[in-house]
Amino acid sequence: MSRLAIRPALSGDLDAILQIQARCYTAIVPESPRSMGAKLAAAPHTCFVAGPAGGPPVAYLLALPWRFDDPPHLDAQTCQAPADADTLYLHDLAVAPEARGSGAAGALVDAFMTALSASGIGRASLIAIQGSAGWWARHGFEPVATTAALAQRLAGYGPDARYMSLLSPVTPHPRP
Repeated sequence: MSRLAIRPALSGDLDAILQIQARCYTAIVPESPRSMGAKLAAAPHTCFVAGPAGGPPVAYLLALPWRFDDPPHLDAQTCQAPADADTLYLHDLAVAPEARGSGAAGALVDAFMTALSASGIGRASLIAIQGSAGWWARHGFEPVATTAALAQRLAGYGPDARYMSLLSPVTPHPRP
Protein backbone atom coordinates (compact mmCIF):
# COMPACT_ATOMS: atom_id res chain seq x y z
CA MET A 1 0.00 0.00 0.00
CA SER A 2 1.27 3.47 -0.84
CA ARG A 3 1.99 6.05 1.82
CA LEU A 4 -1.08 6.87 3.92
CA ALA A 5 -2.51 10.33 4.34
CA ILE A 6 -4.49 11.20 7.48
CA ARG A 7 -7.14 13.87 7.09
CA PRO A 8 -10.39 14.99 8.70
CA ALA A 9 -13.33 12.77 7.77
CA LEU A 10 -15.88 14.41 5.48
CA SER A 11 -19.53 13.63 4.87
CA GLY A 12 -18.51 12.29 1.45
CA ASP A 13 -16.46 9.60 3.24
CA LEU A 14 -19.53 8.07 4.89
CA ASP A 15 -20.03 5.31 2.29
CA ALA A 16 -16.40 4.18 2.64
CA ILE A 17 -16.67 4.35 6.44
CA LEU A 18 -19.80 2.20 6.37
CA GLN A 19 -18.12 -0.36 4.09
CA ILE A 20 -15.09 -0.59 6.38
CA GLN A 21 -17.34 -0.86 9.45
CA ALA A 22 -19.35 -3.71 7.89
CA ARG A 23 -16.16 -5.66 7.14
CA CYS A 24 -14.57 -5.15 10.56
CA TYR A 25 -17.29 -5.54 13.15
CA THR A 26 -18.37 -9.14 13.55
CA ALA A 27 -19.33 -9.22 17.26
CA ILE A 28 -21.98 -6.49 16.97
CA VAL A 29 -24.48 -5.36 14.38
CA PRO A 30 -22.87 -2.47 12.48
CA GLU A 31 -24.34 0.95 13.16
CA SER A 32 -26.74 2.46 10.66
CA PRO A 33 -25.76 5.08 8.08
CA ARG A 34 -27.88 7.62 9.97
CA SER A 35 -26.09 6.93 13.26
CA MET A 36 -22.60 7.05 11.78
CA GLY A 37 -23.46 10.17 9.78
CA ALA A 38 -24.80 11.88 12.90
CA LYS A 39 -21.57 11.18 14.78
CA LEU A 40 -19.45 12.45 11.91
CA ALA A 41 -21.54 15.63 11.66
CA ALA A 42 -21.48 16.23 15.43
CA ALA A 43 -17.69 16.36 15.71
CA PRO A 44 -15.96 17.02 12.37
CA HIS A 45 -12.75 18.20 14.07
CA THR A 46 -12.20 14.89 15.89
CA CYS A 47 -13.08 12.39 13.15
CA PHE A 48 -10.38 11.20 10.75
CA VAL A 49 -9.78 8.89 7.79
CA ALA A 50 -6.62 7.27 6.49
CA GLY A 51 -5.96 6.30 2.92
CA PRO A 52 -3.55 6.64 0.05
CA ALA A 53 -3.16 10.27 -1.04
CA GLY A 54 -6.03 11.03 -3.38
CA GLY A 55 -7.54 7.59 -2.81
CA PRO A 56 -10.48 6.28 -0.83
CA PRO A 57 -10.26 5.78 2.94
CA VAL A 58 -9.00 2.40 4.15
CA ALA A 59 -9.45 3.24 7.86
CA TYR A 60 -11.33 5.68 10.02
CA LEU A 61 -11.60 6.99 13.58
CA LEU A 62 -14.68 8.74 14.94
CA ALA A 63 -14.39 10.64 18.23
CA LEU A 64 -16.83 12.90 20.04
CA PRO A 65 -16.58 15.35 22.94
CA TRP A 66 -18.87 13.69 25.49
CA ARG A 67 -19.71 13.08 29.17
CA PHE A 68 -17.46 10.48 30.77
CA ASP A 69 -20.17 9.10 33.04
CA ASP A 70 -22.60 8.56 30.16
CA PRO A 71 -20.98 7.16 26.99
CA PRO A 72 -23.05 7.46 23.80
CA HIS A 73 -25.59 4.80 22.94
CA LEU A 74 -24.64 2.35 20.21
CA ASP A 75 -26.51 3.13 16.97
CA ALA A 76 -28.16 6.30 18.28
CA GLN A 77 -29.98 7.95 15.39
CA THR A 78 -29.08 11.48 16.52
CA CYS A 79 -25.96 12.88 18.07
CA GLN A 80 -25.34 16.21 19.73
CA ALA A 81 -22.19 16.75 21.75
CA PRO A 82 -23.01 17.96 25.26
CA ALA A 83 -21.91 21.47 26.21
CA ASP A 84 -20.29 20.12 29.38
CA ALA A 85 -18.14 17.44 27.70
CA ASP A 86 -15.41 16.11 29.98
CA THR A 87 -13.98 13.35 27.77
CA LEU A 88 -13.06 12.91 24.14
CA TYR A 89 -14.88 9.66 23.49
CA LEU A 90 -13.24 7.51 20.84
CA HIS A 91 -16.32 5.88 19.41
CA ASP A 92 -14.87 3.84 16.61
CA LEU A 93 -11.58 2.90 14.96
CA ALA A 94 -11.62 0.43 12.09
CA VAL A 95 -9.07 -0.60 9.46
CA ALA A 96 -10.06 -2.47 6.32
CA PRO A 97 -8.56 -5.98 6.29
CA GLU A 98 -6.31 -5.24 3.31
CA ALA A 99 -4.83 -2.21 5.13
CA ARG A 100 -3.94 -3.98 8.37
CA GLY A 101 -0.25 -3.69 9.10
CA SER A 102 -0.03 -0.46 7.08
CA GLY A 103 0.33 1.80 10.11
CA ALA A 104 -3.15 3.27 9.59
CA ALA A 105 -4.38 2.43 13.11
CA GLY A 106 -1.36 3.97 14.82
CA ALA A 107 -1.51 7.06 12.62
CA LEU A 108 -5.19 7.54 13.41
CA VAL A 109 -4.51 7.13 17.14
CA ASP A 110 -1.78 9.78 16.83
CA ALA A 111 -4.27 12.14 15.14
CA PHE A 112 -6.75 11.42 17.94
CA MET A 113 -4.15 12.13 20.64
CA THR A 114 -3.22 15.39 18.94
CA ALA A 115 -6.91 16.38 18.82
CA LEU A 116 -7.27 15.41 22.48
CA SER A 117 -4.33 17.59 23.48
CA ALA A 118 -5.66 20.50 21.42
CA SER A 119 -9.16 20.13 22.91
CA GLY A 120 -8.02 20.86 26.45
CA ILE A 121 -10.47 18.23 27.71
CA GLY A 122 -7.76 16.18 29.41
CA ARG A 123 -9.43 12.77 29.31
CA ALA A 124 -10.17 10.22 26.63
CA SER A 125 -12.47 7.23 26.87
CA LEU A 126 -13.62 4.35 24.70
CA ILE A 127 -15.42 1.04 24.78
CA ALA A 128 -13.04 -1.71 23.70
CA ILE A 129 -14.74 -4.60 21.88
CA GLN A 130 -13.82 -7.74 19.98
CA GLY A 131 -10.78 -8.45 22.15
CA SER A 132 -9.17 -5.04 21.62
CA ALA A 133 -8.68 -4.05 25.31
CA GLY A 134 -5.04 -5.19 25.27
CA TRP A 135 -4.32 -3.15 22.14
CA TRP A 136 -5.83 -0.05 23.74
CA ALA A 137 -3.89 -0.70 26.96
CA ARG A 138 -0.67 -0.48 24.92
CA HIS A 139 -1.80 3.04 23.99
CA GLY A 140 -2.22 4.00 27.66
CA PHE A 141 -5.93 3.30 28.18
CA GLU A 142 -6.93 1.64 31.45
CA PRO A 143 -10.14 -0.21 32.39
CA VAL A 144 -12.75 1.81 34.29
CA ALA A 145 -14.73 0.39 37.22
CA THR A 146 -18.14 -0.63 35.95
CA THR A 147 -21.32 0.64 37.60
CA ALA A 148 -24.67 -1.08 37.07
CA ALA A 149 -25.75 1.67 34.64
CA LEU A 150 -22.50 1.39 32.70
CA ALA A 151 -22.74 -2.41 32.58
CA GLN A 152 -26.20 -2.07 31.05
CA ARG A 153 -24.84 0.33 28.40
CA LEU A 154 -21.92 -2.00 27.63
CA ALA A 155 -24.20 -5.02 27.14
CA GLY A 156 -25.02 -3.96 23.58
CA TYR A 157 -21.34 -3.92 22.65
CA GLY A 158 -20.74 -7.64 23.13
CA PRO A 159 -19.68 -9.88 26.02
CA ASP A 160 -16.07 -8.66 26.20
CA ALA A 161 -16.81 -4.91 26.09
CA ARG A 162 -14.61 -2.87 28.42
CA TYR A 163 -14.95 0.83 29.21
CA MET A 164 -11.46 2.35 29.24
CA SER A 165 -9.98 5.78 29.98
CA LEU A 166 -6.80 7.74 29.43
CA LEU A 167 -6.01 10.83 31.50
CA SER A 168 -4.23 13.98 30.32
CA PRO A 169 -1.97 12.93 27.47
CA VAL A 170 0.17 15.81 26.33
CA THR A 171 1.77 14.26 23.27
CA PRO A 172 0.85 11.35 20.99
CA HIS A 173 1.80 7.98 22.41
CA PRO A 174 4.41 5.93 20.56
CA ARG A 175 3.01 3.05 18.59
CA PRO A 176 3.57 -0.36 20.15
